Amino acid sequence: MFRKPMILVVTAMLFFVFTGTLFLQRCQPKEKESPSQQISNNEFVGDKSCKNCHANEYSDWLQSHHFMAMQPPNDSTVAGNFNNATFRADGVTSRFFKKDGKFFINTQGDDGNNHDFEVKYTFGFTPLQQYLVEFPGGRMQVPRVSWDTKQKKWFHQYPGQQISSRDWFHWTANSQNWNTMCASCHSTNLQKNYNIESDSYNTTYSVINVSCESCHGAGKLHIDLVNSDEYKKGKRIPGSYVQLDKGSSQLAQINTCAPCHARKSDISASLIQSGEIMDNLIPEIPSMEHFHADGQVNDEDYIYTSFLQSKMFHRDVKCSNCHSSHSGKLILPGNQSCLQCHAKTYDDPSHTFHQVGIKASECKSCHMPGKVYMGNDLRHDHSFRVPRPDLTVKYGTPNACNDCHKNKTTQWAADAVTKWYGPIRKYHFADDLIPGSKIDANSEGHLIKLLGDTAVPNIVKATAAYYLGSIPTQNSFHALVKCLVHSDAQIRYRALRSLSNFPAANWRDNVGPLLADKVRAVRIAAADLYTTFPARQIPPQYATTFSSAHNELQNYLTYQADFSVGNLMIADHYLQQQDYDNAEKFYLRALKKDSLMNYARLNLSTGYNAQGKNDKALAVLETAAKIDPNNDRIHYNMALLFNEMNNKTAAERSFSKAVQLKTNNPRVYYNYGLLLNEVKKFKEAEMILQKGITINPSSPDMYYALCFVYLQFNDKLKAKQMLIKLKQLDPNNPDYQQLFKDFGI
Repeated sequence: MFRKPMILVVTAMLFFVFTGTLFLQRCQPKEKESPSQQISNNEFVGDKSCKNCHANEYSDWLQSHHFMAMQPPNDSTVAGNFNNATFRADGVTSRFFKKDGKFFINTQGDDGNNHDFEVKYTFGFTPLQQYLVEFPGGRMQVPRVSWDTKQKKWFHQYPGQQISSRDWFHWTANSQNWNTMCASCHSTNLQKNYNIESDSYNTTYSVINVSCESCHGAGKLHIDLVNSDEYKKGKRIPGSYVQLDKGSSQLAQINTCAPCHARKSDISASLIQSGEIMDNLIPEIPSMEHFHADGQVNDEDYIYTSFLQSKMFHRDVKCSNCHSSHSGKLILPGNQSCLQCHAKTYDDPSHTFHQVGIKASECKSCHMPGKVYMGNDLRHDHSFRVPRPDLTVKYGTPNACNDCHKNKTTQWAADAVTKWYGPIRKYHFADDLIPGSKIDANSEGHLIKLLGDTAVPNIVKATAAYYLGSIPTQNSFHALVKCLVHSDAQIRYRALRSLSNFPAANWRDNVGPLLADKVRAVRIAAADLYTTFPARQIPPQYATTFSSAHNELQNYLTYQADFSVGNLMIADHYLQQQDYDNAEKFYLRALKKDSLMNYARLNLSTGYNAQGKNDKALAVLETAAKIDPNNDRIHYNMALLFNEMNNKTAAERSFSKAVQLKTNNPRVYYNYGLLLNEVKKFKEAEMILQKGITINPSSPDMYYALCFVYLQFNDKLKAKQMLIKLKQLDPNNPDYQQLFKDFGI
């Protein structure tokens, strides 16, 4: 009567695109980009060149964390106790001592045994100080043991965790590598200089710490100007070749600070002089990956993404309104910083409901709740939001009230706010962002509402575009296409990334113009999408812009290749190109750097399956399941693989496990329902497909499959109900026309 719905083939479902997949020709860019120090023919000259003319600023800088960001080890710079001190924790004993004027740490190495490691540099200043150890291949690693400068003791940043010497998180491994993770923000004009073939570094910098030129740019042209006869005679040049001066705009200042005060990925060693931050880096958005559902900080998220959510940002507040640009300290004590703009009544018990002079009455306690990172480093959320314990009651997100009143319930806190301010809360984007983040039947409306609200911060709209990528409906698709012409680069970028989850034929013409977008990150994302097309399918009008953007794409990935995720991205593209040997090579390379990276295992299994190596594919997934037994995606992929191997019993067991883990992936329910129907468990199939419809009520496939199930046990009334819904959702699909005709719909 009609086409029988089929369980999707395993290769289509196993492949999980991580992010930024792209083509890499032997992992080398076509053209070598010029390093940043050659921009505008300028040169770095060092902080001493600034001292004579800017003595006060220089003196302030000497007091700053920037100055102490990295230093050679000596009795003045080393804060830790190296007088034969011993520290035992988490299965590791470490000893700290001096020898021949040098500082050493005896601790567990990558072979599981203790060795003496010489400290090459101090790293940081307070509240903790870390130490750098040199390894072969130009690597610098950060030992797990750190010095608490306030309590004067050694400690582990992640107490209670016994980390294997072969774990990605061990101090000798990729996650604690200075060159990749830390270096660019602790030194001036750092050039990573990673060699992908030898997996080694030749990292260089102009100044060891964060000095004047980190913020103001290379100084030679500026110094040449002020020392010139023309300057002494009164000649002036706007900006005087300085990238950031006293009159710089809010955005210029924030974009200067963001490269180190944002959670982000760098695009290239070659910097573009631009007022657009996404020409040089890709900041994180406040998604559930690193933030709480309402946008509050969760992981080590730094400042930028939080601040862009705030009303302060939208009222043109900049970093230097609160912080001294050179010492980094607050320019005014306590609540005085806030009272520069806010009325004195805000510093009164009538507003704070706490007595004056205690910690609870400080503005930051309620509007900038803090979280401890790196073991002892308290950092404050810069989204400057009003506490919402009512959202905690409803959704479980944190709130500042219960941060202090830990012995009270969240309902108690919500009731207190209601008592003080009444039952109605002023709208905040979190009211839609939280339910939108759930990716369920109700999420789409909340996310599209955020995109259409002109008062919602653009960084939150970008997050909405990101979430819509997991809701593959026509409404989501049209909303994302509208985002492609938004003025904000982050929104365009995230929309492009989300479109990868939609049929390529639907977005090809919309994405083409963005190959020539004015922002590099956007061009890269557009080129990434276009690499899924064979060359003959790329429209001629985009051939030139695609070639240029594609080269930027290659340079971007090459720059990431020293990190585990970079290797995963390379492997993903090779898999898309059906170059299975190179895909396997880079998946294994990624796993060597991070043995817990199950993304790589999921896609490596896909590569094996595509070659008919199902035994290898299954072995990889079984390893992934041992590492993360509660990952529904792994069990789903195993179910598809078992089904292809004609092991229906095992397939049913794996589908069931994915459902038990409360998967929100509607394809699990679709394929599981079809399998249950195939083995004649019709009632169970009906129940599972109905759950799938609850998760994605706009999926024609789900209604089509359920219609097929009803026809199997001759329930034509329910089958017709499904066809009526199908007619509403997808009336012109040729596969459905005969059914519509047979049922008179």
